[in-house]
Amino acid sequence: MVSSYISTYTDDWQQEADQCLINGKYAKAASLYEQAITLEPDNHYYYWQLGLMLLLQGQEVEAQTTWFLAIADGETEEIDAWMEELVEVLVTEANRQASLENHTVARAIRQHIREINPNHLNNLLSLIDLSIALETYTGEELIEFGVINGLKAESPIELNLDLLLHILKKLLISAPLQPSSLDFAAACTNHVRKPQDFINIVIPLIYEIAYSYEEPRTAIKYLEIALSLAPQNLDILRHLAQFYIDTMNFTQGIKYAKQCYSLSEKIWEKIFDNHTIIKGIMFSAGYNQEVGELIERQEQLLKSIIEEPPNELSSSINLMSLYNCCFFFPYVKDSARANTTLRNQVSRICQKNIEDSHQEAVKQYNQRLLISPPIESLGKPLKIGYISHCLKRHSVGWIARWLFEYHNREKFEIYAYLLAAENRQDPLQEWYASKANKTHKSGVRGEGIAQQIYEDEIDILIDLDSLTLTNTCSIMALKPSPIQVTWLGWDASGIPTIDYYIADPYVLPGNAEDYYSEKIWRLPQTYVAVSGFELGLPSLRRDELNIPGDAVVYLSVQKGPKYNPQILRLQMRILHDVPNSYFLIKGFGNEDFLNDLIIEVAAEEGVGSDRLKFIDRVGLEQTHRTNLAIADVVLDTYPYNGATTTLETLWMAIPMVTKVGQQFASRNSYTMMVNAGLTEGIAWSDEEYLDWGIRLGRDENLRKQISWKLRQSRRTAPLWNAKQFTRDMENAYRQMWQIYIEGGR
Repeated sequence: MVSSYISTYTDDWQQEADQCLINGKYAKAASLYEQAITLEPDNHYYYWQLGLMLLLQGQEVEAQTTWFLAIADGETEEIDAWMEELVEVLVTEANRQASLENHTVARAIRQHIREINPNHLNNLLSLIDLSIALETYTGEELIEFGVINGLKAESPIELNLDLLLHILKKLLISAPLQPSSLDFAAACTNHVRKPQDFINIVIPLIYEIAYSYEEPRTAIKYLEIALSLAPQNLDILRHLAQFYIDTMNFTQGIKYAKQCYSLSEKIWEKIFDNHTIIKGIMFSAGYNQEVGELIERQEQLLKSIIEEPPNELSSSINLMSLYNCCFFFPYVKDSARANTTLRNQVSRICQKNIEDSHQEAVKQYNQRLLISPPIESLGKPLKIGYISHCLKRHSVGWIARWLFEYHNREKFEIYAYLLAAENRQDPLQEWYASKANKTHKSGVRGEGIAQQIYEDEIDILIDLDSLTLTNTCSIMALKPSPIQVTWLGWDASGIPTIDYYIADPYVLPGNAEDYYSEKIWRLPQTYVAVSGFELGLPSLRRDELNIPGDAVVYLSVQKGPKYNPQILRLQMRILHDVPNSYFLIKGFGNEDFLNDLIIEVAAEEGVGSDRLKFIDRVGLEQTHRTNLAIADVVLDTYPYNGATTTLETLWMAIPMVTKVGQQFASRNSYTMMVNAGLTEGIAWSDEEYLDWGIRLGRDENLRKQISWKLRQSRRTAPLWNAKQFTRDMENAYRQMWQIYIEGGR
């Protein structure tokens, strides 16, 4: 026996060989197997192991020769059996090396397995896994290795389904945009035994594809694959509805949303589905009768959960879905108190559920609030954290950058928490990262961001998203920072853990404190300021639009939800009463639906469709801004005004008409015009809106005077003094901190 022969070396040679392998003493192990072969030349196992030891030493040719010698004299059936034994040995070692994170070695071994058995699917899948781990994966391997064709064939024998789903998850994380990844996902469906296993992988990652990679159309393709496994799965249908609307396929999005509503059993699910239906219709067709009915239904559904608040919204998707369920109310009606109160009530329901489902985190973060900072901290540099998914090429990104530019870095440390940013390639996002003392990029879910904020010991956390990204809401609800503030992104969210809402003397009425849950912090002049905008080359010409050079051109650049028959009727009456006038409308979404509404209202007011010009969106913000110069007058929307578009209009020195309401959304243009030194064009009623619109169209000299005034305002007006605005914000931060350490929180 071999064991007795080599007992002079060790009491148990096999144990010693195994130990040598574990310790990386491959030459010693090879020597032991060579001795074993000498005594038992017919034992093929020793050849497999010897070849493996040679391979691990980088002697690939010698390893292959060793294996070949072992099978040279065998019959076909014998050789097949021996090859299976060899593959088993190599697989075991490849798995061991991978467990040690020796991925390069593991891959080398598996490449040899592939040479021995090119159709070994489990091995090919493992090779894909190793390529991803080594960051060498290109997307071609799935085709090159024949994985997809192998999966499309009849069910492979002993296919490792856990490994299959593991690879699917890895591909969705590392290479979701590769066409081969989509093909792989589709091929997987042939072998999935439990559809929910597939769905559980796809759903959590689909938001990253849609928003972090900014590829909602690709996300749709993955979801359609999942839908083939579970045609009535509500999670899949809800995501499809959302992404179809985001990609402006409104018909399909609304169809799926209505299907979800019919299948939903819980009230909060119906609330979310109804919200999605509203979103789809408003973006495609503006405010119409159906939207009015859906808004009424939403109010009734919300009253139901306010009367009997649910306490089982433990999953993030349920919570996130509920936060922005009354998002479109300000687009429909200027009911400041009612809309805000409802929003506050919904946010309180979400708050209770978040606290119940994150008790440990809440307890941990609250510990900091129990310790009062020393009075000496009044003079310390404050850590200011800004959290948003919009610090990129986005309206918020273009505006907030001036605060980052002019912050006093001796008195303030700036932290940027960028959501949906991990995979995004955006130059403005990188600019923000470069301007912060410390930047954290996360996926769209923002996992770990609350803990990071807490560990960074942020003094004041500024939320720039409000309800535009509900994952931000959940982070703010955990209260990772002692002082939390909402600024810029939308209106206030009503989240109970937010202390302040940044406003100014104009953007909210004097009685707003009566119904906002946050304390309103009014800056002395304006709640927003910029030092200007970059401009490009125009892409619009009057002659190309068949507009006479002496015509009066009115312009609207707002999105679908801001259009409604009421404001359109006023705009068409202006057009009717101003000879030789045209109306340019910047399209958004499925133009046929929205255009039908505009054309219909125009006809009712005696305005021919030839005086309406529907223009396409442009890809570059610089071009969009320059294109504004084609207009003589910009007509604002109501009850939801422009915001960034108003800033751009005023910067381009173009007269505009806006109607002022009571809610934040209907006072944006008002505060910006006032802070640009302009009162001409500010209307407090429908009659004044009409009057200003007609007057500005008929009076060229008045338009010139306003343009001159706006150009001059760049030197003195608060709206264009971003440096002073930054000082005002910093003073506010200091005062907030003083109130906090004095126990006034």
